[in-house]
Amino acid sequence: MAGDGTTQLIDEKGKRLDGRKLDELRPIEIKIGVLKNADGSAEIRMGKNIILAAVYGPRELHPKHRALPNRALIQCFYRMSTFSVNDRKSPAPSRREKEISMILSNALTSVILTEKYPRTTIDVYLQVLQADGGTRCAGLTAASVALADAGIPMKGLISSVAVGLANDKVVLDLFDIEDQKGSGDLPLGYSPILDEVSLIQLDGVFTLEQFEEALHLGIKGAKEIYEIQKLALKEKYSAIRNEVADEIKPSKKEVKEVPKEEVKEAPKKEVKEVPKEEVKEAPKKEVKEPPKEEVKEAPKKEVKEPPKEEVKEAPKVKEKEEKEDE
Repeated sequence: MAGDGTTQLIDEKGKRLDGRKLDELRPIEIKIGVLKNADGSAEIRMGKNIILAAVYGPRELHPKHRALPNRALIQCFYRMSTFSVNDRKSPAPSRREKEISMILSNALTSVILTEKYPRTTIDVYLQVLQADGGTRCAGLTAASVALADAGIPMKGLISSVAVGLANDKVVLDLFDIEDQKGSGDLPLGYSPILDEVSLIQLDGVFTLEQFEEALHLGIKGAKEIYEIQKLALKEKYSAIRNEVADEIKPSKKEVKEVPKEEVKEAPKKEVKEVPKEEVKEAPKKEVKEPPKEEVKEAPKKEVKEPPKEEVKEAPKVKEKEEKEDE
């Protein structure tokens, strides 16, 4: 909860209690692949904050009735160790831890391509080993990198930082005292690739000008953190590439150069050209055409017609004149 703003947090020279400028981030260090049994892991040191992030999945969800038919379920578990703060914390998860877990789950769901793994769960565990203010923002930054280390497809990384009010001045990356005694707190999660805000909360009272200034300053700080995230990922995979190259590349002692044998060229045989024989053309024989024989027409024989025979009519038979008597 933000304080009343009466505590002096900025000196006359415009420096904060830890010696930083108003728009300066704390030193940030990110390591990837620190946990062997996790699918993806990361460690972030942001000022005095030390947080471990571990990713498991995609894997089967239990109980099964909670599974979503069209996408994966993102579950985030934010926990503070009992020794992470000055006063011993109860090991049981507090209401604040449950709230932060839900907020981080929603922020990560906005960038993960959950539709590629229906009916599964992706579990993200955040363990705060040492707290110094802004742990939710540092945890979200580490979780985003751990997801990338696990090979979970995402639209982009999320970079998170808290902006607040110290003596009515907007300051970047609050640490513990500024978080407790300042008059305002604005945690911000921003994805530079998508150019969208994935998480924003507000505690305290901001004027409209202060809110706009805090939003722009938070985006500027998130872009600086994004470059540190990319550098950490590149360093890990460049180291893996070098290890693989060393394994494949044989040592110089084992490889002996084979002496090159001198190859003597065979003497070229002279090829004698065969003399071309003169081809004499055979004399062309004159072909005499046979004399054309005259074709005599055969004499036409006279065809005599046979004499016509005179046809004599047969004599008519006389009808019997006599008739039989009735």
